[in-house]
Amino acid sequence: MIEFKQVSKQYTEQLALDDLNLTIPTGDFFVLVGPSGSGKTTTLKMLNRLIEPTDGDIYFDDQRLIDYRLRDLRLQMGYVLQNIALFPNLTIQENIAIQAESLGWPRKERVARARALLEQVDLDPDQYAT
Repeated sequence: MIEFKQVSKQYTEQLALDDLNLTIPTGDFFVLVGPSGSGKTTTLKMLNRLIEPTDGDIYFDDQRLIDYRLRDLRLQMGYVLQNIALFPNLTIQENIAIQAESLGWPRKERVARARALLEQVDLDPDQYAT
């Protein structure tokens, strides 16, 4: 589903990523862990093209990210940011489902998907959905 091929990111004076090669198959649950400054945020921001790589290619469903229309790409993927970036006026479930809502999914499908995602990461939907 997602593949990084020889991806590097150079900021003016800082090399944030150097020759990252990574494949995340469809259906896998993936966690990116590392110390502050290790390139986690840079890597994630590259997935929806908030940041472009200096070198290399990133693929989503066997197509280079750069070949997607930006809006279409971003509508196909969503991720939940750290606490500071969540919408405080929405429940956890609503924060999770916000991308599906922007795609026009019916409420019943959004709720079911949000609950399934909570279960996928071993969080009880009855406890964490609200």
